[in-house]
Amino acid sequence: MKIKQAEYIISAVGPAQYPADGLPEVALAGRSNVGKSSFINKMLGRRRLVRISEKPGKTRKLNYFRINGAFYFVDVPGYGYAKVSKTEKEAWGRMLEAYFSRRHELEVVVHLVDLRHPPSKDDVLMHDYLAYFDLPILTIATKADKVPKGKHLKQKQLIARDLGLKQEDPFFLFSSVSGLGKEEVWRALEPFVCRGEE
Repeated sequence: MKIKQAEYIISAVGPAQYPADGLPEVALAGRSNVGKSSFINKMLGRRRLVRISEKPGKTRKLNYFRINGAFYFVDVPGYGYAKVSKTEKEAWGRMLEAYFSRRHELEVVVHLVDLRHPPSKDDVLMHDYLAYFDLPILTIATKADKVPKGKHLKQKQLIARDLGLKQEDPFFLFSSVSGLGKEEVWRALEPFVCRGEE
């Protein structure tokens, strides 16, 4: 996909702030340190559209980025960050449940996991949570450049097993450094976001 325009629109905490233009949305979910910001920047060909924080857990709202005037990337708060209070975690949980269960414009969720490690308990919970809402899921293992190519298949199989992925479930390796997986991910996303687009 050719990215002609990518712009930050709003940080929303609830339905009243969601864009009302009806454009399809791609939600991006993952642990706080999985490389979501780097993924978004690489996919959109922008170096600093999303700020990459030194401290994980900085995304506290649903951050909307409009792409080509045709669809949104929605950056979801990262999970699994210990320094967040229980009250804040509960508030995030309510916000995410409202979004994932009732947002009609949400077409697909990109679930990011770290190729270097087995899925955490939070990773498994998130995948099951998304599956519960019957949402289409693209699983993407980030930081592939940090794993020797000879170990890619083994790590991918381990992640697929722990998340309970079926052979036909979309699952890609990705590197924000080399661009590995970028074109394959776009091809997988296009049916969800291209409504009569070129």
